[in-house]
Amino acid sequence: MKPCLPLLCLLVFIGYFSHLPLSMAQTGSIHEPVRYIGGNSIDPDVHEGRLRYAVGVESRQTLRVNRTQPGLAGGFDWTYSHASNLAYWKGSFYQQYLSNPVDEHIAPGQTLLIRSKDGRAWTDPEVLFPPYPAPEGVRIPEGYDGYMMHQRMGFFVSSNGKLLTLAFYGHSENPFEAGGIGRVVREINEDGSFGPIYFIRYSSHTEWNEHNTGFPFYQKSTDPAFVAACEELLNHTLVSLQWRDEDNGLDGFYTGDRGGSAFSYYNRKDGKTIGFWKRSMTAISSDGGETFSPSVKAPSLTMAGGKVWAQQTSDERYALVYNPIDIDEYRYPLITIHSDDGIIFDDMVLVQGEVPPRRFYGRWKDFGPCYVRGIVEGNGNPPGEDMWLTYSMNKEDMWVSRVPTPIRHAVTGPVSDDFDGLTPYGAIPDWNIYAPLWAPVNVIPSPFGEGRVLELKDEDPYDYARAIRVFEEGQEVRLEWEFTTASTGNGQLEMDVTDRYGNRPIRILLDEERNLSYWAGHEKVSLGKVEPGEWQKLSLQVMATPYGYYSLSWNGKKIADHIPLTVAVKSIERLSFRTGPYRDLPGRKTPNEDPVPPLPGADEKVPLARFLIDNVTITD
Repeated sequence: MKPCLPLLCLLVFIGYFSHLPLSMAQTGSIHEPVRYIGGNSIDPDVHEGRLRYAVGVESRQTLRVNRTQPGLAGGFDWTYSHASNLAYWKGSFYQQYLSNPVDEHIAPGQTLLIRSKDGRAWTDPEVLFPPYPAPEGVRIPEGYDGYMMHQRMGFFVSSNGKLLTLAFYGHSENPFEAGGIGRVVREINEDGSFGPIYFIRYSSHTEWNEHNTGFPFYQKSTDPAFVAACEELLNHTLVSLQWRDEDNGLDGFYTGDRGGSAFSYYNRKDGKTIGFWKRSMTAISSDGGETFSPSVKAPSLTMAGGKVWAQQTSDERYALVYNPIDIDEYRYPLITIHSDDGIIFDDMVLVQGEVPPRRFYGRWKDFGPCYVRGIVEGNGNPPGEDMWLTYSMNKEDMWVSRVPTPIRHAVTGPVSDDFDGLTPYGAIPDWNIYAPLWAPVNVIPSPFGEGRVLELKDEDPYDYARAIRVFEEGQEVRLEWEFTTASTGNGQLEMDVTDRYGNRPIRILLDEERNLSYWAGHEKVSLGKVEPGEWQKLSLQVMATPYGYYSLSWNGKKIADHIPLTVAVKSIERLSFRTGPYRDLPGRKTPNEDPVPPLPGADEKVPLARFLIDNVTITD
């Protein structure tokens, strides 16, 4: 009797798949907790990665370091800044970061704090944890050369209403395990003052204790509520798991597999906790973080030594934020992907695509937005439906980004922005804002009468202000806007229309001498002089096709028809205003560890350039 062919095929099928590894199990299981299915990845040769923007992201610099004029940086002249953390408590943002004089992991080190009511205007820094004061007679152990700070976690809001801030003291150049001393804690009071510094936990790899360290143990506090808050933190497994990098818990503080470095997490809607670490490592906990499955590398997530941030967003979706690169020295761009269920992620979009020049060399000062963190669950919910992020730029300056949710990369319908209904110095809906401290972007009352306008100012010798309006992607698009300059001989305004990949088929320039020009293909064409304080109106009718063109009118007068595009595109979707030239450096081949002197004039403001934008309309 001949065997049944379908049955034979089924037996072969079962036999084949029974030998496949467990890693072939379904996405969402312990073998592959998450998967990115978007397909698109970055172009490493451009800062924006040729990605679409997450619409409406507002990025603002909160600290600009200054070596020779510390008064312009809150009185501090150290130029290595890193490992930022963020909390929101009783109506204020709190941002904490590490600082060293020049280099990473080179003593001395300290932790500082800056604050803000709205996430836009920030205070000068204050010292939270000073360089470590070793007790008299205590020597630095053999093999180390000083004291430093390391950090993975900054804040904890307890159930009794205390705001705790924490940091970790260790020995340079290696604060981990045997090089550690312990974790310190103090309270931030509602009036802005700080409580005493205590150790909350000593390194389990060493013999440090309350008798040979520079601060008392937290149990010595005479404030029972503070002690209770510390003990609540010690018993909060998911929060204290952020500490694992410096101390592996030889005393049994941790149990089971606990992944790798720089832990973040979210709780899935089915109750399971998904943990994330550097280098694409992830795992699942079914008991609230008490134990995790063996951590595995998520093959669809491209990461290196930069941190990954994971959270559930206010729209009950999930977001991962990270640098999608597999090398450590070039950490850009900063992107987000998002998910409905915390398992399947899609739509890689841009959060921060700017990489300004690094003004001061320092060891391990990687280029780009580094070590992103958000607000850890329980550490506050700012007003609005936004995801708030913090990071260092070039491990030098501090930044925050406000990401509106739901996260989206496309806009539909016409644009008609006159800014009149907006709050001065408040949010600018649907505009992507890049605002260094010396090049701010804000809506302000019009200096020419009623109404409000968008203002771009610039006094920074190495950075610029930028405002981008995403509009509905299209081929036949009409754009109009008005602009004026208050500058009398400095600064420039570049006005670009771009496609979804950042290609710039239309480029219009107001230069430092107030000459207005545009590009026709590769040729620069002069339009004439612009007088300060006089509003100018530009109107464009664009045919964005591979052999496309546009017409240009200036103050109602037709300048030219069928102006060739500078590059071939299939559509357009962004209007960009920038107070400096387009940049693609530093690049992936820019030396990162070669010592170089500070950039000339890095600590000095340049003469103020000021531009106003109004009445932006975009239709098909």
